Formats: sequence, structure tokens, C-alpha cells
Amino acid sequence: MNDQHQIIQQVYAAKEDGQAADRLIGDYMPFIKAETAKFLKRPPIEGHDDELSVAMIAFHEAVHGYSRTRGAFLKYASMLIRSRLIDYRRKEQRHSGVISLDTPLGEDDGTLGDTLADERDHGEELASREATRAEIEELTRQMREFGVSLSDVADNCPRQQRTLEACRRALRHARENPALLDELLRTKRLPVAQLSAGSGIERKTLERHRKYMVALLLIYTNGYEILRGHLMQVMKGAAAG
Repeated sequence: MNDQHQIIQQVYAAKEDGQAADRLIGDYMPFIKAETAKFLKRPPIEGHDDELSVAMIAFHEAVHGYSRTRGAFLKYASMLIRSRLIDYRRKEQRHSGVISLDTPLGEDDGTLGDTLADERDHGEELASREATRAEIEELTRQMREFGVSLSDVADNCPRQQRTLEACRRALRHARENPALLDELLRTKRLPVAQLSAGSGIERKTLERHRKYMVALLLIYTNGYEILRGHLMQVMKGAAAG
């Protein structure tokens, strides 16, 4: 807890002081290199692997984009580094061809671009799966602190459109009032009374779907970019089943 508090203090100081930011990046270079190594599947080589520079820039971006509502800083930085590295890999794959991608392979074999597209799709899919798994593992760990599991969330999901809309309205109210999110993270309990009063949703509705609401609020406030995208699809179809 003390270490985490110290990191947060350093991050907030780095937001206002460029030299403090440089020191923080220097102090956490082993962490940045380790995250890059996970992505490359080998240790990065300074001056050779551009991915290390991308990771350093992403760490700096994490410093300036961090807030306490996002949870543990290093977890947030890790997810942002991975996201930026995936973006970089995709751009490199798109622009790495020197030979024309329209080069035919044979009469009935298509073009070089067809095979490269298949390889790119496979690589991107693998990277995306790894990033998604990292987010799920972190969300699962964080939800455990609230006494909530992924199976609880599935079982607790609203099945009727009216109830789903009510939960969305309560979620929107919480996102517009950061103090409620702070209280959720501080007390590890859903602030049902405040959510009900502010959103106009009955307390019994929020209580009935407490575990579902906890999961949604954590996803929307802690940097889970991939899971938010999946969640939107789930919410659209939840009432159709």
C-alpha cells in the first residue's frame, strides 16, 4: 500500500514537472523494458528496437493520462504500453512492403498481398487476444476485491430492456459524478443510495443488479479499453435473449 501510494505521488508530481517525469521514466525503465520484452517475446535492444521507444512514449502518456479512478498506475501503464505497441506493429505491417502487394503468385494463387493479409490478420488477432486476456485477468483480480466474479456478472446481467436502460442511466450518472467512483474504489461497495437519488432509479433495481453495476463501473473507470468495446456489444444484445 505504501509503495502504491508513493508511485501515485510520483506520477502526480511528474504531471507538473518535466524533470520529475524524466526521473520517473528512468526509475521505471526496467518495468518499461519488461513490458516491451513481453510483447517482443525477447529482451529489447536499445538503439535497435523501435518498440522500446514506443513503450517509453506510452509510459509518459500513461503518466499524463492517469487518475486515481483508473486503479493501480502500473497496471494502467502496462495496458497502455501494450495497446500502443499493438498499434505500432499494425502500422509497421501495413507499411513494411517494398515489393508490390499486387504481385501475382500464380495463375490461380492470388497475389502476395492476399497471403500477407492472412499473416497480418493472424498476428493482429494473436496480439489482440493477448491484450484482451491481460485486461480480463486484471479485471478479475480487481473485482475479487469487491466480492464479485465474472460468473456473478453474467448471472446478474439485466434480462429486460427496461431494466437494462435503468442500469445504463445509473451508470451514466456515476460517470458524470467522479465522487461516486472515488467512493466505490475507496469503500469497495456500490454507493446505492447516491446512485438512486442522483439517477432516479429505484434502489431495489440497483441492489438486484449490484454485481453487474460494480463490474460496469470498474470497466468504465480503469482503462479497460478492449473490454469496454466488447461490453457495448453485450449491452446491446442483453435484452434480446
